[in-house]
Amino acid sequence: MLASLKKKETYTRYFKSFKFAFYCMTHPLDGYWDLTHEKRGSLAVANTILILTLVARIASLQFTSFIFNRVYWPEVNIFLYLGSIVFPLALWVVGNWALTTLFDGKARLPQIYMATCYAMLPYPLFQFPLIIFSNVVTVNEAEFYTLINTIVLIFCGIYIVVAMMQIHEYTMSKTILFTAFSIFAMLVIVFILLLFFSMISQGIAYFVSIVREILFRI
Repeated sequence: MLASLKKKETYTRYFKSFKFAFYCMTHPLDGYWDLTHEKRGSLAVANTILILTLVARIASLQFTSFIFNRVYWPEVNIFLYLGSIVFPLALWVVGNWALTTLFDGKARLPQIYMATCYAMLPYPLFQFPLIIFSNVVTVNEAEFYTLINTIVLIFCGIYIVVAMMQIHEYTMSKTILFTAFSIFAMLVIVFILLLFFSMISQGIAYFVSIVREILFRI
């Protein structure tokens, strides 16, 4: 009985948090403040939004009209398309968190991830109707599809900036500066990763060459 009540409370909290994600869209300043400070957010909902975003990305590739999206499936690497969302998200969260001490940010790593995912909700929410819309418009009406798609992406970017401002308790000017430094931190992380993998590959190649030389002499 106790386990059943606890499970029911978990589901109730999940659906309340998911409903709250829509409140954040219409009331971003209050919403993203309450997301962390009032603990109205949920990592489970954040993960759900991320999964919906990935599904929307794949569905867009598969079902968007060929007028807007010409895909040759034998050459498509599905993991690269999923990585085009997951990898920048991971870079943003880590880079953002790494600068919190320098900029006196208040949010922790899970809160940055949660707020960013909540800010991404407009993408899956509008992408599925846009897929249907793309299959009914003509070539002459293609600008409407492109315009709506661009507006959705811009709003996602604005929501992310507002979310960072609220969870870190920054002013708008400091948030813009912090966002610029976060993007720079992402580039630095990419550079370090490329340098690391380059060194690893060179080390492996050197080790393989030594082994081959030993085997050749034997």
